[in-house]
Amino acid sequence: METLTVDQLYPRWLIAREKNEPFALIDVRSPDEYRTVHVPGAKLIALNTIMARANEIPKQGDVFLICHSGARSAQAATYLEQQCGFKNLINVSGGTMAWSNGGYPTEQGSAN
Repeated sequence: METLTVDQLYPRWLIAREKNEPFALIDVRSPDEYRTVHVPGAKLIALNTIMARANEIPKQGDVFLICHSGARSAQAATYLEQQCGFKNLINVSGGTMAWSNGGYPTEQGSAN
């Protein structure tokens, strides 16, 4: 599984937003964690629902997985690679905590 930092993710995220292009960022935290703070545009697919909702994750193009610090998203990536054959997953090390601490944009509110 590929890994990148939030500092590496941010320019890619920003360009996609500026060009109004799709950007596959999957947040695997709980709905409560997501409501507290998340990266704008991140889609919530909680880790405990990842098996049932794997069909919602694109098999083409880069898919970034994020959680609080990077552990659960790595777990999700490993599962999806081994059990579902995904080859396009990138784990965001440091997770939402590093994104927020880095001063990057965040949102609060309900899951999408």
